[in-house]
This record gives sequence, structure tokens and C-alpha cells, in this order.
Amino acid sequence: MREHAPTEPAIDLSPSPGDEVKTTTCYMCACRCGIKVWLTDGKIRYIQGNPEHPVNQGVLCAKGSAGIMQHYSPARLSKPLLRVGERGRGEFREIEWDEALSIAAGWLGAIRERNPDELAFFTGRDQSQALTGWWAQQFGTVNYAAHGGFCSVNMAAGGLYTLGGSFWEFGEPDWEHSRYLMLWGVAEDHDSNPIKLGLGKLKARGAKIVAVNPVRSGYGAIADEWIGIRPGTDGLFAFALIHELLKADKIDLEYLVRYTNAHWLVLRNPGGADDGLFARDGQGRVLCWARGPHPGPLPQAGEGAQRSPSSAGPQATDAAPRPSSPEEPPLPPAGEGRGEGRAHPADAVGISPAVVGEYVLADGRRAVPVFHLVAERYLDPQYSPDAVSERCGIPADTIRRIARELAHAAFEQTVRLPIAWTDAHGREHAEMIGRPVSLHAMRGISAHSNGFHTCRALHLLQLLLGAVDTPGSFRYQPPYPKPIPPPNRPGKQRQSNGTLDAAPLGFVHGPEDLVVDASGNPRRIDHAFSWAYPLSAHGMMHSVIRNAWAGDPYKIDTLMMFMANMSWNSAMNTRQTMGWLTDKDDNGDYRIPHIIYADAYASEMTAYADLVLPDTTYLERFDAISLLDRPISDADSACDAIRHPIVDAATQPLQDNPNPRDVRGFQSVLLDLGARIGLPGMTLDDGSPRYRDYADYIVRHERAPGVGLLAGWRGEHGELEAKGPPNPEQLQRYIDNGGFWRGHVPEAARYYKMSNRAYLDWAQKLGFLGHAEPIALQLYSETLQKFRLAAQGHGAQQPPAQHRERVATYFDPLPIWYEPFEGAQVEDGAARFPLSAVTQRPMFMYHAWGSQNAWLRQIATRNYLYLHPDTGARYGIDDENWIEVESHHGRIRVQAKFAGNVQPDTVWTWNAIGKRRGAWKLDKNAPEGRKGFLLNHLISDITPRGDYANADPVTGQAAWFDLRVIIRKAADAGEETSQPQFEPLPGPAADDRPLRYGVEFRKRR
Repeated sequence: MREHAPTEPAIDLSPSPGDEVKTTTCYMCACRCGIKVWLTDGKIRYIQGNPEHPVNQGVLCAKGSAGIMQHYSPARLSKPLLRVGERGRGEFREIEWDEALSIAAGWLGAIRERNPDELAFFTGRDQSQALTGWWAQQFGTVNYAAHGGFCSVNMAAGGLYTLGGSFWEFGEPDWEHSRYLMLWGVAEDHDSNPIKLGLGKLKARGAKIVAVNPVRSGYGAIADEWIGIRPGTDGLFAFALIHELLKADKIDLEYLVRYTNAHWLVLRNPGGADDGLFARDGQGRVLCWARGPHPGPLPQAGEGAQRSPSSAGPQATDAAPRPSSPEEPPLPPAGEGRGEGRAHPADAVGISPAVVGEYVLADGRRAVPVFHLVAERYLDPQYSPDAVSERCGIPADTIRRIARELAHAAFEQTVRLPIAWTDAHGREHAEMIGRPVSLHAMRGISAHSNGFHTCRALHLLQLLLGAVDTPGSFRYQPPYPKPIPPPNRPGKQRQSNGTLDAAPLGFVHGPEDLVVDASGNPRRIDHAFSWAYPLSAHGMMHSVIRNAWAGDPYKIDTLMMFMANMSWNSAMNTRQTMGWLTDKDDNGDYRIPHIIYADAYASEMTAYADLVLPDTTYLERFDAISLLDRPISDADSACDAIRHPIVDAATQPLQDNPNPRDVRGFQSVLLDLGARIGLPGMTLDDGSPRYRDYADYIVRHERAPGVGLLAGWRGEHGELEAKGPPNPEQLQRYIDNGGFWRGHVPEAARYYKMSNRAYLDWAQKLGFLGHAEPIALQLYSETLQKFRLAAQGHGAQQPPAQHRERVATYFDPLPIWYEPFEGAQVEDGAARFPLSAVTQRPMFMYHAWGSQNAWLRQIATRNYLYLHPDTGARYGIDDENWIEVESHHGRIRVQAKFAGNVQPDTVWTWNAIGKRRGAWKLDKNAPEGRKGFLLNHLISDITPRGDYANADPVTGQAAWFDLRVIIRKAADAGEETSQPQFEPLPGPAADDRPLRYGVEFRKRR
């Protein structure tokens, strides 16, 4: 009898996640990863990373995967809303789009006829500033900015005024070749997946990773060493490292004279109008002091620790001794009368510039090289490890060891790549040689009142090591580097058609570029680009509401905001901000007459609007992640991307409402409003709209001839890249290509971008640079010195008397360190408020968006105040006690949790998890509202003295992390509710049924 084999069931071991897949760009954080969205019966079934995408290469985090629940959030708005009750109570009636747009156009049209500056237009994390900034320019208002003022304007400005690029999302470590990486103040929110991929490469190669952060989480948890620094002292730590490197003569002088202004001569004329400016000849060329044409061939790279990895440009001289040891005089005697050389243009080829010494020019003026000033300042004993150790909370021996490790990695582990290249002076090189030390930094260093100079201090450290855009070091991402400072200056004059002469945001080159009136008073409602905050390149969104309420410097008519939760987690001084939004004058009229707010979700801010314009989710609209805005490039390629509608909003109703949602992408709404009020550039000659919607604008709008929002597939047939006429099929080409375009940097152009002929020519061809001249990196900033001279009484534009001392103090052309304002200005501050308090964004959430997401809420639905067990013992607090936390500004009541991953003089929490009850369509008793909290209630929007915004004096960056507190056990320890609590926002009851998303898909299978 023959046996029968058992019948095997038919099992599909690789079932398809859906019946259709589309590619687009994630919007669950600022990383902008490529995603594949699977659909079943038109509903989103699954989101995964796109392995072809240059940003994440298929990797996707919890946030990105949970985009399904962001799209299907119960908090989604579904119709335009018009306020019917008192502002702040959340009482609205639904209206149709025609009525909503008619109301908005009526308010805006009247403003533009009367005075365009009466509109304050401020946007949050919208990633479409290329459109919104242009729209504001066409409207003619100077009062426009995005979220950067309370995010990382210090990071951008500090880098762009020093390197022509910056940390943040515009540069990256050389993940392939770096041997030593220092992460300064980096949380897990920006560029998350690329950083995780890069860290994996470093760990696999055995490179050392050092995390400098008062809190050890995320990246710091896998670092080889954690430096638990005291908040606000990163600049001091950097100066101590610089001090040690100068003492040990571990400085790359060849790199400095070829790529930086280290050898440029600075005039010494105390009290004179030219003191501290660069010495120039009659043709305006910056001068150096040199020994004339070099007598022989330039030394080969790598001949000593101080030698440069290339031979472009001038050659450092040994005529003047370098500072070498504490026993030797660090600086030489003046060079006058020694007949050792003469002044030359600083960019001359084949000369040997001096980097120290004082020299007398032909006209009798005295001058010293920039590096002389650097050595003079940072060799001062006040910056020694022993001097800064206690303030930074880092042992002096640790500082000295880190300096030795940096020097060893830079000068003993040199990277050589067999790639031939040509420098900007025409010299050919057989290889690329670099210093394998990388630095990366983020908000932890920038969100302080000393953040601009701290960022500059880190860049100075990089430059002294020769570790900017060489193999193994920090690398620029196209379209960076830019000229220093970038050429675009803030718009301030209106033309005959009412438009501004330039976009409202830009880069100030000197006092003449400030947006102030004839008396030196601010012209912008946020006081950006004023004598109080001159280099505020991203504006100052955190100052808008107070100033609009106070009518300082004038009253506005309409505050229009997009995706900016300024009444809650994006506000400093939260309680009073809510009061300003609802306050009325003696006539019973709101002090801010009109508020238009656009968002996809019912956040805390929605309740304070007069008119609510419902936005789509990121899976329902077009977006351009543009090279004109915040591109997704990497160091080896220029990249941009789109989002496009994966689903139709009308087919995606709310869970408890079967009616279609009637929502529109805010970018399309802006263009509609612009056409309705006849803004230039948005209408045709007959008055009809120039653009059908935002998608049409993306394709057809040209910022300059041939330059649009997207660089890929330009030209009539899509045959061009970067520059070319519009292509009607451009968006479809992006969709067909996975939603992105990538243009590779030529191999010979991938390093030394600031002085690499192949890169400079390529960048000019693609429109990234207006000319292909080399970019000299700036250790010493003449822009800052111009402001200091103005404060000292020189020049046509001078600050009003009340700002002179401030400008003279903080506009030092070399990086400085000073105590953050909150600690320095409160009487007996260190004793009264001995602890620093900071927030970090959790890796699993982003802003307030994530903490309303049903899947991400399963990770955390409330936050704690984390403190070190030793800190708890010091204040008589046990684990999970309810405690009071007090600052000079306010007091909150929260639950404490012990954690060993924090510096003992610091307490911390996760940001934006705490919610106002009733917001975000969460249950009114949800843990986020009852036990969650914000440190924002403790943070003042002005300094303790009350004279300026609580911000960096150079850029206006919000100083969130200056917060100082005292903690004590709460008297009513049995009450398990955080304080303060506010009246719950009204609205329909949240659906308390268990979340069963996806059940129908399983039933179908």
C-alpha cells in the first residue's frame, strides 16, 4: 500500500501589504524620509521606508510608521470655522470656503491698500518657506518669518557667518571616513534616520563617538563617552579645547591660510573708525603680510602636524614663531622695521603669509593677522581646563584628554583619498587629504542667550583642526557653502507696485541693512533686524504676540499663522500669551483685531482664531522640499523632493462623521487669497489667477529665469536639471522616480567645496552660487566688528543710546562666552535657582503633532520631570514624588522620576507631551492633560530685567534652555494632577471606543 504525502496548506509567506503602493515624502518630523504608502480599497494600509530614497535608504522610525494614525487623527479639522463666541473659548460655526476666503480677502485687501505692515504673517514647521516668504514679499509686509527664531537661528546664522554653511540639516559628518565624532547638544529629532545610519557606520569601523549633552538619551546612549555638561557652558568647553590645542601647537596652519582668513590683517587703531576692520589696498582687496613669492615648491602635504591636507592658495610662514608651550612667549614682537616682507593681497598665490606679529603698512597703519588675535585671546589662562572645569561640570583632566584625542585623530590618523582635484587657483592635486574629526551640533547649544557665539566657538575649533569639508570631517551639503555672509539681504523698501524690494528674511551685512526707521527704532513687529537683534536671519516668532498686543512699534490689524501652536507648546510665558490673544482695549475691541489660523488639526491655538482655515494632512497634498528652502541634499549630491496626494481628502472622513472633509492645502489657499486681492505675480493681466493651485505654482513659477522650486526634469521635455524652462510633466516625473530628484556632485568636487574648482563651477552652473569664486572661511567676523564700531560712535548708522553698550559687548568679531542671561540677571540667581531645566524632543514624537497620535501615545501618554537620584536626595525628594518647580517667572506642579542619565545640576523632561485639556480631540481626562506638563509655564518671554526678549542678543534666538529652577516636595503630595490647569477647551466628546484601525483589512483577508 503506497503512502500519501501529507497535504501542505497554501501559505503566502510574503503577503502584499495592500493592493496599491505609492511613494512620497514623510512629514512626521524634519527628517523628510522617503516612504512607500500601501493602500487597500483606497485606505492607507501600511507605511514603510523607501529603500531607493537618498535620505533614509529604506530606514523608517516609529514616527514615520505611525503616519497612518496622523492621517486618520480624530483631531483633523474638516471645514472652515468662523468664531461665534469669545476668542479663546473655541466656539465656532462651520462655513463654506467661499465665505471663508471672502472674509480673509476682505481683511487682507484692506490692509494692503492701507499699510501692508499691518499684516503679521508667521508660519511654523511648514517646510514651504520658498512660497510663504515670496507671498509676503508680494504682499509687501516686512512682518513675515517662520519658526526658526525659536528653533535654531543661532545654528544657521553662526554657521553661515563663519563657514558659509552650518550644522543642523545643511551639513553632515563624513560618515565614511571620520575617526572621531563629537555630538554637541544633539537630540533625536532632526535628521534622525541619516544620523542613525551614519552612527552605525562609525560604530562598525571602531570610530569614537563623544556625546556632549546634560542628558544622555538616544544617540548619547550609544556613544563611547558621555560628557554631562552643564547647560549653557558648551562655549567654555570648546575654548578650553582650543586653549590646549594652541598650547600643544596642534593647529593646521596650512589649512588656515589656504581656506580661512587666519592670515588677513586686522587694523589696530583703538578709537578709530577703522579699528578692527580688515586692511585693504586701494582696490579694496584684503591684505596679508608675506615674504614675497615663495622661493621653491610648496611642501608636500602631511609633513608635520601643522601641515595642510592640500597645497591651494598661500603657504603659512615660519618667519614668525607660533605659540608652542606655556613656558615660551606665545606671540612675537612687532614686525615693524624688520624688512621681512610686505603687504600682499591675501588671496595671492605662492606667498608665505605671516600668521602672528604686528606690522606697519606703507601708510603707517598697524595691523595684526587674525590668527594673532585668536592665539592672543584663547591662550589666556581664563580658558584653561582648570579655569573652566567647575563651571562646565567637566573634570579638567577630561578636557585635556579630549583635546589630545582630537589632535591624535586629526594629525595622526590622516585620511588620504586617491581622487585627483584642482583647486580654485588652478593647481592640480593627486589626492584628497583630510582630518578625520567631525563635529555635529543642534538645539542644545543654540537655544541659549549665548548660543550664537557658542556655535561660532565650535566652528573655530573645527577650523583650527583643518576639519571642515576635508575627508573625514564635517561636510557641506549642496547648495552650501554660500558666500559669507550670504548675498540676500532682508527686504525693507516697498516698490511702486507695493511689493518689497527683497524677501522679508535675509542676512545683514552691516548696520545699513537693518530694518529700522530714521531714529533707529524697529520697523518689524517682532523687532527682528533691529539694533536689539541685528542678525535675526529667521525672524523672531516668539516675540510677535507680545509686541502685537502692546502695539510695539505699532498696531497691526491681522495676525495670520500657519502650523504654529503659539498659545501652548511653542510659547514662552504661556499663561500671559493666552491673555494677550484675548485681551481687549478700553473700547471692548481685541487688541489684536483679527487672527487667521491654518492647521490640519484642532490644536490649542485653534481656539484663539477668528477664522480657521483647515489644512490637509501630508498624505493629501502637494509639497515641494525645495533647494530654495530646506533641501534634503547629502554631501555627495544635491537632492529635492515632493509630496503628492496619496489619497483624496474628500474620501477620508473623520471616524465619528461620515461626511466628507472639506479641506484645502494652505499653500493653495495662499495663492487663492493672493489672486483675490490682486497681488503681483499671482494674477494675469485680466485679473484672473495666474496659478490654478500650489501644484501648478510648483511647476510654472520661476524665481529667476529657469530657476523654479524643483531642480529635476526641467525643460520642455525634462532633459535639463537645476536650471531650465518649466516642464508641464515635471511633477509626474518626480512621482515616477519615487518622489525625489538627485544630482550627484562630481567625484573630484566632493571635498574642499569652498575652494574646489570643479565644485565651484558645478554649483554656479546649477545656480547655487552667483559666481565661482572661492569662499574664505571666517574665524574673525568683520560683519560683527562693523556693528561694534557703530556702537562706539562710528558710521552713518548708529544704535540708539539704549542699545550701544549691548551691541558693543556682544558683537565681538571673535567668539566669546558669557553667562546666560537668566542666571546672570536674577539677584542671587545661582543660590535661588541652582538647577538648570531643559526639554528634549523624544525620538518617538515630534512637536505636539506626535503626542496626539494614537499609536505613538502607546509609547508615552504623559511626561515626568527627570532628575538624578543624587539631586533627589539633595532636596529630600523620592522617586515619583509630586514636586513644585519654581523659576523667577512662575511655578508648576509635576511628578518627579529618578534617572541616572542626567547631569546632577540639571533636570529635564520631554517636550510637547503635555496638552491643554480638550485640545487635539483627546479625552478631557487624558493623561496628557491631567499629568502631562510644559516647562514653558516657567519660561519668561523677556529677560529678568525686562529690557529685552529672552533671546540671544545677536540673532534673537529664543533662549529656552537658559531656564533656572528650584525644586521642592509638593505640600499636597496625594494630589496626582499637574499644575497649572486651565479651563478645558470645548468641543465634542472624544470617542472612547477602543481603536480598531485595520480590523476591516484582516476581515477581508
